[in-house]
Amino acid sequence: FNLLFTVLGLVVLALGLWGLINKESFAQEKIGQISTDPMLVFVVLGLVLSTLCLSGCVGALRENCCLLQVFSATVLVLVAAQVLAAIVAYSFQGQIEGYLRSGMLAAMVRYQDDLDLRFITDEIQIGLQCCGADNYRDWEVNMYYNCSAPGVLSCGVPATCCVDPLENGTVWNSQCGVGSQQLDEFSAQSVIFLGGCLGGMSRWIEQHTGLIGSVGIVLLGVQIITLFITTRLMDNIQCSKATMEATRKLQDNIVEKCYKITYSGNATRSTR
Repeated sequence: FNLLFTVLGLVVLALGLWGLINKESFAQEKIGQISTDPMLVFVVLGLVLSTLCLSGCVGALRENCCLLQVFSATVLVLVAAQVLAAIVAYSFQGQIEGYLRSGMLAAMVRYQDDLDLRFITDEIQIGLQCCGADNYRDWEVNMYYNCSAPGVLSCGVPATCCVDPLENGTVWNSQCGVGSQQLDEFSAQSVIFLGGCLGGMSRWIEQHTGLIGSVGIVLLGVQIITLFITTRLMDNIQCSKATMEATRKLQDNIVEKCYKITYSGNATRSTR
């Protein structure tokens, strides 16, 4: 399993690096925004996953207690971090909602400039049938959808906000949200989704609390079982090494005694 997850981690790492290089995120004019690049998540996740699982894999194959100790200590830290994150998320729901709002508004600002953020925002709006962070007028923060913008998108919203973005059920109408911010809520509700995505996320979490909790418990249980197995493996390795050392010492003692007996017998015969 560690070997499989090592390969998976390397694939995720390669995907993240490919995305950063392909978008020229390391260029001087873009390096300041790399911390908000979604591809950075793939890089960090792939690096941590591949390094952790490789240490466990090599440690188990070579019976290296040092690598196994690094592996078990890292898994223990991850378990503690997940438990702590769950407690913090439950205790500071208001602050987390504020961070989510800030993150989504930042993604909306860069909607036209970053394909990854655009894809994520579109998927959220389509999946949750929402528009903006709190409501559809949040798209005012985008320089292209701002009502003072000179382009055709002025005072509009993305097509993923539209109730029916398809014409005749087949053709995607990218202009269906044009001018929506100028409409009152009664007129706009037949064209676009009025509710923000933060409210949609909250409702989705409430509806799937049981599933989220079950998945979290299963993942935590798997990691705890992994810790138990790793600890037992290290105990077995140390026990095996101790047995081999004891056997070697016993063999050395037997050889030494045999040598003494042989030497003593030879000396006695020489005297006679």
